[in-house]
Amino acid sequence: MEHLIEFRDIYKIYHMGDTDVHALDGVSLTVDQGEFVAIVGQSGSGKSTAMNIIGCLDVPTSGSYYLGGIDVSTMDDDQQAEIRNKMLGFIFQQYNLIAKLNVLENVELPLLYAGVSAEERHTRAVRALERVGLADKRKNLPSQLSGGQQQRVSIARALAGDPSVILADEPTGALDSRTGREVLAFLQQLNAEGNTVILITHDNSIAVKARRIVRLQDGRVIYDGPADDPRAVVQPEDREEAAV
Repeated sequence: MEHLIEFRDIYKIYHMGDTDVHALDGVSLTVDQGEFVAIVGQSGSGKSTAMNIIGCLDVPTSGSYYLGGIDVSTMDDDQQAEIRNKMLGFIFQQYNLIAKLNVLENVELPLLYAGVSAEERHTRAVRALERVGLADKRKNLPSQLSGGQQQRVSIARALAGDPSVILADEPTGALDSRTGREVLAFLQQLNAEGNTVILITHDNSIAVKARRIVRLQDGRVIYDGPADDPRAVVQPEDREEAAV
């Protein structure tokens, strides 16, 4: 069976003066179609580097990354941009909406870059806004929306491209707790509808909303398994202390 996402012994090494920093240190993992996976770790764990490679925003120093069976780890910038447009939908912490464009235009923008016709852009953007319950706000500017509504617009923007993977980078980080719960519930709903969702977070209480957790520490996978397993949220040092 072909995996939707496959990391094969991925290393990402940054040269900082005389020091080599292993942001990813031999990571291997797979994600299949329809999974909801949280990649979790504290600052410096490698989760942002993993996200950038999954999102075709960076390439590994060594190892291979396959997306939909295609080796994207050796692609140039233009090739990676094409893959991003076709296969990936991004949801960002700060929404990344363009202030001077209305809601509909913001959702249509990635489709414009992808070369989709004007009529098709409109149809797909309206459909995506209907899915997130914001079709009536299509003429509003981002500044006229609440934070939760802006995040739902960014979700609609991701959905409009019909991506193979929805990649959510700390999607609740700029929201209050109630609105954050609503956004997470919507991501769970999208997954229940068959969408593949990868959630990047440092917060255990958010990570457990996924079905599977991949925990990174010092660039290595230290846990990969069900989100409801207690080991998914207990740090190794916590387990050692508990055993004393």
